[in-house]
Amino acid sequence: ATPVAPYLDAQAIVAIAVKEGCTAVHPGYGFLSENEHFARLCAEKGIKFVGPDADTIDLFGDKTKAKEAAVKAGLPVLTSSPGMVKAAEA
Repeated sequence: ATPVAPYLDAQAIVAIAVKEGCTAVHPGYGFLSENEHFARLCAEKGIKFVGPDADTIDLFGDKTKAKEAAVKAGLPVLTSSPGMVKAAEA
């Protein structure tokens, strides 16, 4: 195992949180903070994930969908390609 492996073991972290009676988990920065699976696992076990919910993390992990959601919400966005383009079209 790498030195980083324990920081990425969502199952073990949630199991420890449940065992210790934690009601919330702050994922820090990086590692699990943008991990939809970890946020969903916390929610399934009744633990508050301090951060966006799993669906929001999933949405913002896809930049095209995130932009579409921003436009739909009426937020200003920069002009860009309307979706995926091939390198030759860029």
